[in-house]
Order: sequence, then structure tokens, then C-alpha cells
Amino acid sequence: MLYINKIIKISAEIKKISTNTNLVIVTKNQDQNVITHLVDAGYVHFGENRIQEADKKWKNVIAANKNINLHLIGPVQSNKAKDAYRIFNYIHSLESEKVAKIFSNLDSKQPKKIKYFIQVNIGDEQQKNGVKFSDASNFINFCIKELKLNVVGLMCIPPFNSNSEQYFIKLKKLNDLHGLKELSMGMSSDYLLALKHGATYVRIGSSIFN
Repeated sequence: MLYINKIIKISAEIKKISTNTNLVIVTKNQDQNVITHLVDAGYVHFGENRIQEADKKWKNVIAANKNINLHLIGPVQSNKAKDAYRIFNYIHSLESEKVAKIFSNLDSKQPKKIKYFIQVNIGDEQQKNGVKFSDASNFINFCIKELKLNVVGLMCIPPFNSNSEQYFIKLKKLNDLHGLKELSMGMSSDYLLALKHGATYVRIGSSIFN
């Protein structure tokens, strides 16, 4: 199981820079055997992009392992919001007022309280999900003050083939401005840079499984 050795190496790299950062192992496209091995090895933070795929793979695992934290790192459509709420403990991709209202309504009726990251389109890319940077403060305030959502921090995916560091600095400043404690930023190609700028959750898949 080469991927376990890779996780151990990445975890050691993370701890050298930050003792407050959680490694979210992105298990999209991984089969049930891989998930079983990872859970048996004691890992608890896992990320999935697609809600239906996550439900199939994780439903029984979560039922048997209450300490598992499942993170949705892909987009949430309004017709899938209820399923996402049921399956996940963390939502890293909150960006829609309509979806935020659905989550707020579910929060008011359920004992479960999800932790939310607001996804900011940090590079203002037309093809990418996330709240526009210029609209981010208003959306953050709306989610926290009006909807009473448990927004713990912000998330971003910098433009591909760019200097990620400038975007991490930008997101950290916005996060601090709103007094938020967590930052979801950094993936396989740039997590070491993200750690230097305050990332508390890094989402890594390809460096582990490829």
C-alpha cells in the first residue's frame, strides 16, 4: 500500500511547518478497499467531490465509524443540498445564497451542525465556482449574521499554473478581516505554500494516489 507511505511522508511535511493543519485525504475515484485500509489505519478526514458517489462509498463506513469526518470539496447544487447535509460533516464549497438558505433551514431542524467554508473565486475566473472576491464580504456576513450558519473559514482554488502564493495571502487577509479561524487552501501542487500562509485544512489526492 504505497499510498499509506505517501500519506505518512506528507503528514510529516505538514507537521514541520504547522501543527494546526489537518490533512484531508481526497478519495474521489478510489474504491472501497482503499477506503477500508485508510480508515483501519486511523485516518479520519476524507474529501469527496461528488455527493452521490460519496453516499455510496461512505454510508456504511460512517455508520460503523462515528469519528470519521467527511468533507465535501465539490460544488453543491440546490437539489442535492439535503443529501450533502445528511452525508457530510464539512462543506468546503458554499457559494450560493439559495443553497445557504437550505442549509440554514436544515440546521434549524437538526441536531447536526455542519462546519462551513465559503468558497471564494480568488482569481475571478469565469469558469470556476466560488463567490466573486468583490462580493465575498457581503456573502460571508449574510451567511453568518442572517442565516446563523457555522462558517468556520474560507476556501479557494487558485488559478491553474499561477503563483498560488499571492492568492493564499489574499484569502488569508480576507479570512482575518472577518475573524474566521480556519482556512481550506492548498492541494497536491501547492500545499506547502498554503501551509506557510495559514492553511488549517489541505486537500490532497493526486500526490497520494498517483
